Amino acid sequence: MEDKEIFTYLTLPSGLRMVYHREDAMVEYCGLAVNAGSRDESQSEFGLAHFVEHTIFKGTDRRRAWHIINRMEAVGGELNAYTTKEETMVYSVFPTGNLSRAAELIFDLAANSLFPDTELDKEREVVADEINSYLDTPSEAVFDDFEDLIFAESQLGHNILGSADTVAKLTSADCRRYLRRYYTPGNMVFFYSGPTPRAVVERLAARLSAMLPATDGVRNLRVAPPVVEPFVASHGVGSHQAHTVIGARIPGMYDIDRQTLALLTNILGGPGMNSLLNVSLRERRGLVYSVDASTAIFTDAGLFTIYFGCDPEDNDRCVKLTLREMSRLAGTPMSERALTKAKKQFLGQLTVGSENREQLALGSARATLYYGHALTPSQVYDRVMQVTPDRLLTLAQTIAATPSILTLS
Repeated sequence: MEDKEIFTYLTLPSGLRMVYHREDAMVEYCGLAVNAGSRDESQSEFGLAHFVEHTIFKGTDRRRAWHIINRMEAVGGELNAYTTKEETMVYSVFPTGNLSRAAELIFDLAANSLFPDTELDKEREVVADEINSYLDTPSEAVFDDFEDLIFAESQLGHNILGSADTVAKLTSADCRRYLRRYYTPGNMVFFYSGPTPRAVVERLAARLSAMLPATDGVRNLRVAPPVVEPFVASHGVGSHQAHTVIGARIPGMYDIDRQTLALLTNILGGPGMNSLLNVSLRERRGLVYSVDASTAIFTDAGLFTIYFGCDPEDNDRCVKLTLREMSRLAGTPMSERALTKAKKQFLGQLTVGSENREQLALGSARATLYYGHALTPSQVYDRVMQVTPDRLLTLAQTIAATPSILTLS
């Protein structure tokens, strides 16, 4: 496969890294990726990373909340943000020709947000509603509960949203301290995708990043979570369905087997209707509403999970069938022919997914944040094609050896 480097990487005078993607299009993307999330909070700050992401739009020393809301909406664009356990994204999607407007607004938010008390009080109610809504959705809550158990007594083992009690105690001063601590040049990446020439984007980002605090902030003090014994647990939540997660600890994002893991996950429970679990549980037997496998990869640890929702009386059977499919993958090497077909399907899905430019921009920012660069299409292709039946078998055996199970019903 022909190599094609589609990203350019720079470090601006402020120390802020930048990843640039040139593509002729009518829509542009730009934003800041921050190397900070819920695992970087102290126990008294649970929910702070997410709360800052919500309230960073509530006013700066130059703009009120209403002006921030309307700044990109006025030209048909959007201002977005999200928080994970290890990073925060603040970004904008907008019609071509509005880069200066978007970039200036995003840097203003990162450097000058005030977090006024009146606005924080309003947003506290919004976050409380979000927490309650999430708790009322067992298909989502089961993942957080599972992570709380498998990452017990660690920075990764608490809900990103925090609780109503912890959020109620967060103050404007807490938010400003968090911003000064983590929203610093050395802890962020500026990303851009669109038709604007690189030199123009670079000059704009260099000028705007000068408003960021001239400090490296506080280094993330992340500690790898301890390994816990496999568990089987169930919680009654009054649901008319059973929601089950079966999972296991896996290595973190710097492990050499990332592509092997991605391929294995796709074979077992990827989005294709021909995934092993979808065929076994849904197509052949009609037992589940949905079933999928996924991974959550952090800097120093990872999590492989399988989720399914079914009628409570079918749950035990679905667990046995799932473990059986895992055991089959872990018992015999896949034939070269079957593995070649699986690779072809997976690479095809990646090609289709690459058409999503928003995810491409966000993915390049995240990759730059942690690895310094994103893989080129040919690098991804080569790494997937290098996966062998024996390597896939070894990884499947590792996962199948220590499964933990949690059911909410």
